[in-house]
Amino acid sequence: MSNSYFEIIRAGINTTIQDKGRNHMYHVGITVSGAIDQKKYMISNKLVGNNLDEAVIEFAYQGPILKLKNCRVNLSIAGDVLFKIFRKNSRVEEGTCYKSYILEDGDQIDLISTKNTAYGYLSVSGGFNLEKTWNSYSINTKANVGPNNGKKYSTGDKIFINNYDVQTDKEIKINYKEASDNIIRVIKGTNFNYFSSEAHNNFFNKEFSVTKLADRMGIRLSGHKIENIVSANIKSEGLVRGTIQVPADGNPIIMLSDHGTIGGYPKIGVVISADLDRVGQLTPGSVINFKEVSLEEAQNIFKAYTEDTNKYLNECN
Repeated sequence: MSNSYFEIIRAGINTTIQDKGRNHMYHVGITVSGAIDQKKYMISNKLVGNNLDEAVIEFAYQGPILKLKNCRVNLSIAGDVLFKIFRKNSRVEEGTCYKSYILEDGDQIDLISTKNTAYGYLSVSGGFNLEKTWNSYSINTKANVGPNNGKKYSTGDKIFINNYDVQTDKEIKINYKEASDNIIRVIKGTNFNYFSSEAHNNFFNKEFSVTKLADRMGIRLSGHKIENIVSANIKSEGLVRGTIQVPADGNPIIMLSDHGTIGGYPKIGVVISADLDRVGQLTPGSVINFKEVSLEEAQNIFKAYTEDTNKYLNECN
């Protein structure tokens, strides 16, 4: 066991470990989990020279205060995050996202809050000293799976860091641009015909607001009711991230990383893969519009998303 670690001075609201996710476990009721925003997750790792699938700290809204013990690390923060670094010589630095920093033994970082998005990511050079569960480091708090007994971190906990000798003091910075578009693109769901023509019109032409009922499992929306003309319940079927279910109250629910693996509400649509990061970053009160695209369009949009991600990753070199 490494003796290098972050001591958690303040836990924050929802501090967990995440990576690319836990695949091939749906058949036993375990969802993929993983970072809500996969693009920012990968960029945070690349900024400190890690493999793109290394574990990171994911936090939401108010983040943790972390004190570094017994090591020196290269660190980066990805997201729209307000943070400060408190050096052990009492010097305070205003943090800049998408930039790597050298932290010395005894330094502290205060991840004060995310700003216009929900989630942020912290990576350290060499990664964290953790054990995988079913080939992933991701914590799923709904199933208590992953490091820290599958639970959010609490004040006083320690997150151990792999022993890693930082070879350079070089700091890397990229200019990342946050997407501001509120259009969420979807393909029709398997139960699209359960809903009336008016419901289809409302779904694609009216605004919806993100409610306070939003977490890693999913996001509940409010707005124009989506009228079901067949049945508000179906036999439970498999779900994937991005599925949009409509319960009896007519308010859509978008499934996120820790969603249940099956569900019995009719599915009006599925968010395309390229828009899943943006959906996961939506904060309560955000207003969105849905737009239908074809499967071919979704594939082309995902290709552009991948090219944009690779552009930022290449800038980190």
